[in-house]
Amino acid sequence: MAGQSRKWMILVATIWIQAFTGTNFDFSAYSSELKAVLGVSQVQLNYLATASDLGKVFGWSSGLALMYLPLWAVMFTAALMGFIGYGVQWLVIKNIIVLPYFVVFLLSLLAGCSICWFNTVCFILCIKNFPSNRPLALSLTVSFNGLSAAFYNLAAKSLNPSSTTLYLLLNSLIPLLTSVAALFPILCQPEVDALSSDAVKRDQFIFILLNLWAVVTGFYLLFLHSLNASTARFLFTGAMFLLVLPFGIPGVIYARDWFHSTIYSSFQLQGSGFILVDANDLELHKELLSQTNNVDDSAVHVISIQNKGASEGCSCETVMKKDCLMVLGEEHKARMLLRRFDFWLYYIAYLCGGTIGLVYSNNLGQIAQSLGYYSLTSRLITTYSSFSFFGRLLSAAPDFIRTKLYFARTGWLAIALVPMPMAFFLLAANNGEAAVQAGTALIGLTSGFIFATAVSVTSELFGPNSVGVNHNILITNIPIGSLLCGVLSAVVYDSNAVFGLGLMADSVVCMGRKCYGFTFVLWGCISILGLASSWLLFLRTRPAYDRFEQNRRSTILY
Repeated sequence: MAGQSRKWMILVATIWIQAFTGTNFDFSAYSSELKAVLGVSQVQLNYLATASDLGKVFGWSSGLALMYLPLWAVMFTAALMGFIGYGVQWLVIKNIIVLPYFVVFLLSLLAGCSICWFNTVCFILCIKNFPSNRPLALSLTVSFNGLSAAFYNLAAKSLNPSSTTLYLLLNSLIPLLTSVAALFPILCQPEVDALSSDAVKRDQFIFILLNLWAVVTGFYLLFLHSLNASTARFLFTGAMFLLVLPFGIPGVIYARDWFHSTIYSSFQLQGSGFILVDANDLELHKELLSQTNNVDDSAVHVISIQNKGASEGCSCETVMKKDCLMVLGEEHKARMLLRRFDFWLYYIAYLCGGTIGLVYSNNLGQIAQSLGYYSLTSRLITTYSSFSFFGRLLSAAPDFIRTKLYFARTGWLAIALVPMPMAFFLLAANNGEAAVQAGTALIGLTSGFIFATAVSVTSELFGPNSVGVNHNILITNIPIGSLLCGVLSAVVYDSNAVFGLGLMADSVVCMGRKCYGFTFVLWGCISILGLASSWLLFLRTRPAYDRFEQNRRSTILY
């Protein structure tokens, strides 16, 4: 029983780490002042945002470090990288030291790398301590990364509402303090014992309660805004209370027999599958498909060859449907992955969906300033952060309704991309405060959904055992998209800017709809390309998903 309590303490510690290490999401809060201090153009400022995203390319280094260092050492190494990366930038923005632009670029790269290392620590903790409910643990904890900007905004307002440079100081200190707080649960990890089916279902019920608590936390941060420092301190205290509240879960565990007899029996939870299709289900599916077609383990390859001829599997009638996936969970090595047309459809959908949403968040500071809403920057950041959080939570909703309404996960991905072009065209047509708030909310919701569901889609389409390598290949689109879409917006901004305007007298500033109006139209067109790619991916993969679900239901019945 004590081991069960400790594993929930580890889950709470993981939530804390995720909640306070999404430090790249508050870049727009201090970007205008950083631009003025460095005396750079909008294009050069965009390169700094790209540097932070480029840190994701080096995420593999954390896995290499785990081969030689204990988990707690990797966590503190990540904290140290963030402390240096953000801390030195704070010294620069406060004019305490002067550094050349290239050094600041490297500091942004180091800070971005720290985020990936923290994510690796969280993934390992969830996988090791919740083997039976791994998808549920990953879904919940990753969602809180989307709330980081909202937490930092509230913390900064509670200390000094007029200071934007404070974000960099908080970015450097809070992850380090969070690592110290999480150290004890990590060092006291329990031995992992196999759970009975009843114990697994009880844990699933606790995860339902935790998701309800997460929704309450998200609404709290979204709708309660601080007007002054004293109000912000009160609200920040309430937010910290909500983060500490799950420590009561051990009490729930001790009372689980009462819950099971009075409440839980009314819930019918068939399997988990919150984020990832279970690997055992995938193997069973492939085995059943092999038996049905009366072939050996090379069935997938044989069917692919037959598919080129024209008649089997996906009913391929056009060139676009050649070589479509026949089985979910087939392992793809990197070389095989890069030859898959489905992968490149997925890659474009992610780049033109989730990544372009991240680029929008990086530009929120300049967008608000150009439209005359500079005082609303923090509220827009909170709006994007909160709706990104809700989007991440919604990525698990399809599995809640799986027994009632089954739909391929790639189809849900395509549906989630629908609001993105609508939001950009709304922003291009209307620059009112309500329109900016609504557009920001829709973009945050869509990008959050994509960020959270991407791991599961990668696992289902290209194999659960290869998901680590394959997902790292997929997210190379983030720095690429950040660079291309960001430079595009920066060029339009700089072409309409003048020197020494408004609050930022030492930098090039653009004011009015012309600064981002054309950019919003271009981003909207790019997101339509992502939407088209996602729908084509859905049409190509739907037969494989349908076949998987039919086999899963047949095994349940028989």
